[in-house]
Amino acid sequence: MLTALSIANIVLIERLDLDFEAGLGVLTGETGAGKSILLDALGLALGMRADTGLVRQGADKAQVTASFAAPAPGTPLAALLADNDISLEAGEPLLIRRTLKADGGSRAFLNDQPCSAALLREVGGHLVEIHGQHDDRGLLAPAGHRALLDAYARADTGAVAAAHGAWRAAEERLAAARAALDEAERDREWLEHCVAELQALAPQPGEEAELAEARASMQKGERIAGDLATILEAFDGSEGGPALLRGAARRLDRLAGDHPLLAEALANLDRAIIDADEAEAKLNEAARAMEYDPERLEAAETRLFELRALARKHGVQPDELPQLAGDLAARLDAIEGGSAGLAKLEAAVRDTAAAYTHAATALSNQRTKAAARLDAAVAGELAPLKLDAARFQTLVEPLPAERWGPDGMDRVEFLISTNPGAPFAPLARIASGGELSRFILALKVALAEEGGADTIIFDEIDRGVGGAVASAIGERLARLAGAGKQLLAVTHSPQVAAKGAAHFVIAKSSEGTVTRTGVRALDDAGRREEIARMLSGTEVTEEARAQAERLLEVVG
Repeated sequence: MLTALSIANIVLIERLDLDFEAGLGVLTGETGAGKSILLDALGLALGMRADTGLVRQGADKAQVTASFAAPAPGTPLAALLADNDISLEAGEPLLIRRTLKADGGSRAFLNDQPCSAALLREVGGHLVEIHGQHDDRGLLAPAGHRALLDAYARADTGAVAAAHGAWRAAEERLAAARAALDEAERDREWLEHCVAELQALAPQPGEEAELAEARASMQKGERIAGDLATILEAFDGSEGGPALLRGAARRLDRLAGDHPLLAEALANLDRAIIDADEAEAKLNEAARAMEYDPERLEAAETRLFELRALARKHGVQPDELPQLAGDLAARLDAIEGGSAGLAKLEAAVRDTAAAYTHAATALSNQRTKAAARLDAAVAGELAPLKLDAARFQTLVEPLPAERWGPDGMDRVEFLISTNPGAPFAPLARIASGGELSRFILALKVALAEEGGADTIIFDEIDRGVGGAVASAIGERLARLAGAGKQLLAVTHSPQVAAKGAAHFVIAKSSEGTVTRTGVRALDDAGRREEIARMLSGTEVTEEARAQAERLLEVVG
């Protein structure tokens, strides 16, 4: 619901601040006073095209700020704001601000967070509906008729959308499997060769590093084999170092008790023998590890080069060859088992298509029944609006299979016939603006409790009518406002104005060469005077004032 509107430097409006409440609010004023400016300003805030002609002459920029009651949690608008990271504090309003520079360029903000004009339009569509004689959106746009009928029918379209998604996903999986199978079939000979080559080589994870390390060790062993042999000779036999140390230790052991230094020498000698044994063991171990065997070295090099050559051929690292072998073998297996896999996927497509058709058919039946109820509800509103000869029809027709979608299998459009025997035609093709306005009102009243924006604006929807028809329009606007909606009606009809719970008058004033448009809320006395002016024209008579009093008493 719109709670406040602040306008600065829009055409003739220099500065304007208005507060709004729920119910029916009417806006009146003399022709040319600037009622359309007010709607243009609100439209700018709701994301309409930023026309620099809206900037007041002499001003650098224009600005409009609209305040709305925060959307309830779980509503589509709340989800839209959350998806775009627009934060809302509990109990705080939703603020929309739009600035427009005189030299071009505009900026939009939602709760002081910059946003695109496209997002502003999407948010605005949830907040406000604007209906006028030449409106090509809202109820006149066939693209929205299906959603309006679904809301009227209280239809759960989620099941159809989910079934359609499952069907399309199954079709995509089948198409991908067929494409993969076709590609694999084309590559069968190449796959067979590659798989055989990889299986023959049988690469193992980490094998390349192990072979490279072994090859390097053997190559080092070849270079130092002579030196190692000479060193090890010093450890071998009775004349080797360790044997001589042990002999000396045995002799010293017999003498160690004769002097403390001899005992210390014996301990040092024992440690030397232990170290010499450890050194000999490590030398032998190193010699075995680095043992040079020409045949073994050649085999390691051959295996290493084969692994690296095959990895280069396939454009992978040697350690990736085992995975590649498995992948290529799986592709080859897929050719053999492809028919069985396709059969399962084809069955899944048939099953999901059947589930979608079942859900969409049920939705179509629900729409058809709701269309009949809606037609009857609109027909009941036409006679009081002096559209007795008109007929309304909600067209629900099947779409071709290639156009079935998440919204079902139907095209929905609201059609009317204004004269007996005349064919039904789309709402937007009605020649008479007055008839179109009244049709929109009748349809909106019939759809009043079926969702939509909380704020609805009717722009001169009573143009060209008067008397009983104007009274009927006013009654329906009031009824629509009583259904939990906020209505703002720009009107020239005193009968409509008298139905308002709040009344704003739009007036133009001049000071020298400066012209301004202002808007003010009227009290009870002001309302009587304004309605009297609407009744009498340029000169307000006592008779007009009395008639205005009677109109307001009837409403009261």
